[in-house]
Amino acid sequence: MRLYDGTVQEFKRDVLNNEIADIIAKNYSELIKRKVNESEYRSWETSLRVLKDSLDIPELFQNKIVIEYRLPYSERRIDVILFGRSTEGKDTIIVIELKQWSNNSLKEIDIEGNFEINYGDHRGQQAHPCAQVQAYIIDMNDYIKIFREKQKIELVGCSYCHNYNKKEDAVLYNPKYKGLIKDYPLFSKQDVKKLGEYLKEKLSSDPGFQIFNRFIHSEVGPSKMLMEHVGDMINKQQVFNLIDDQIAARNAIIDRAKKQTKQHDKSVIIVKGGPGTGKSVIALEVMGELMRSGKPVFHATGSSAFTKTLRKMVGKRAEKFYKFFFNFTNLKENEINVLICDEAHRIRKDSNNWGVPSAFKSKNPQVEDLIRPAKLSVFFIDEYQIVRPNEIGNVELIKESAIKLGVPKTNIFEFELKTQFRCSGSDTYLQWLEDVLGIRETELQTSLSGSEMKFEIVDSPEKLKKIIDEKNKEKRNSARIVAGFCWPWSNPNSDGSLVNDVKIGKFEMPWENKYKSWTWAMEEEGMDQVGTIYTSQGFEFDYIGVIFSNDLVYDKKQNKWISKPENSYDKATTRGNTELTKHLKNVYRVLMSRAHKGVYVYFMDKDTENYFKSRIEESLN
Repeated sequence: MRLYDGTVQEFKRDVLNNEIADIIAKNYSELIKRKVNESEYRSWETSLRVLKDSLDIPELFQNKIVIEYRLPYSERRIDVILFGRSTEGKDTIIVIELKQWSNNSLKEIDIEGNFEINYGDHRGQQAHPCAQVQAYIIDMNDYIKIFREKQKIELVGCSYCHNYNKKEDAVLYNPKYKGLIKDYPLFSKQDVKKLGEYLKEKLSSDPGFQIFNRFIHSEVGPSKMLMEHVGDMINKQQVFNLIDDQIAARNAIIDRAKKQTKQHDKSVIIVKGGPGTGKSVIALEVMGELMRSGKPVFHATGSSAFTKTLRKMVGKRAEKFYKFFFNFTNLKENEINVLICDEAHRIRKDSNNWGVPSAFKSKNPQVEDLIRPAKLSVFFIDEYQIVRPNEIGNVELIKESAIKLGVPKTNIFEFELKTQFRCSGSDTYLQWLEDVLGIRETELQTSLSGSEMKFEIVDSPEKLKKIIDEKNKEKRNSARIVAGFCWPWSNPNSDGSLVNDVKIGKFEMPWENKYKSWTWAMEEEGMDQVGTIYTSQGFEFDYIGVIFSNDLVYDKKQNKWISKPENSYDKATTRGNTELTKHLKNVYRVLMSRAHKGVYVYFMDKDTENYFKSRIEESLN
């Protein structure tokens, strides 16, 4: 998706006529179905007017230009892309990142690679502009198939900080960024002509129509799945590409981890983010990088399926670094350097429940057992994924526990992830879903229009199964069926076959194997089994089929969501749970957010189905 394209000459005309921002804003509203932020509108007016001066090159007037190109599987947009041919005759694409950063709006902080930004609506930590350009280019190479074709394309990039005076200070030009700037040049306020010369050097007078059409019509490859690359991560290969807030969080964790070995004070970092924002990706990226630098790191979760899958993916040599939350009860204070706690919303009250081996049982608060033994504890959390009453992980609990254990308030850091790894518009879909389920009011209360995530209601479980089977034929092991826990979960038969517990009319399917449930997300046999909240949480697929069961229904008379514990077989969740409705809302939020590309839903309760249909119709009007 792009918000503007044309020739450089057309672009210059639209800027001179003061129409460029209006054109982009109109396309934004039509394509994304949101009102343009005033700050973003002003940035288009300002930055593009400045860019026009660097494009005052007659030889480039007929070259194609694209503005605000949305990257595949992302909510992020590239400011400017230019198309043409180099003087050597190579198809060339130039990515340009425009920054309004001034000398007064940024400062270097004590986290290598990050800057504190404060101008307009832009506040917080951001990575170096050249690092952002690098991330865009890696993304394009990873996800746009023309860059993997035999006919090679020269893909280069630069950043233009048009308000930044390098004569006043040279923070952005610090020698430690020399290599980065060499690969992805940085132009400042004084470099209008230099930027023009750079562009003229990279592009000839060939207008670039052919390469533009190849690029725009190129197939987009699937997003790389988290679990497919864990082993490569440990084997010293960079397999994930982070951008923006993800880079900032990564930098902060790595920086603190390196310093923590030199300091006595303990630290805690909390990283918040919804589904698809890359929490687990960052956790593994950080772990891989620190391990490669010789710093031991432990990774822990409260999910048996997730941890066991990670262990399988990394192999025997690395599996000892992947543990459960309860594995740290017996360690001394500050015994380990770094502990990464993924899926931290699944932290329990303590490690004294029936599933904990006796050697690890503890009546201490589990969160304290995770903070105490580590010099640096890092928690990745989504509070809206709490689905059981004994899951109590939340941001305030972590902060209070850290202070109780003597962690200075100045050593407690919070980051929030908003950038999506998933299908374009998935953030729109998620916000819409949260509003429909009544989890929280969002800024997109009635909008599903801006999402490219496929969402479809089907009228039978048989049709749901057929759709998911077809998706798995297109790409093996890319789709799954999940359901609310509203049927018994039987042991396998004596011959190893599974019992068809999930029954709706004549439709029958088995749950995942009770004794191998952790393999459901990865093994192909999982394609013919129904997953539960406990085996699907933490995993993602291209497509998900959801059986929305009758443990949670929309009561049209009361005009609200109500829980029906009598229809549930998840006794650990329903027994004595005064917040059952809240937890079941979270369950279906998780189940309906496991996909990159498409969600298909069968509703057992027709009033609930009709309510969803009404909200879809409402969102499209």
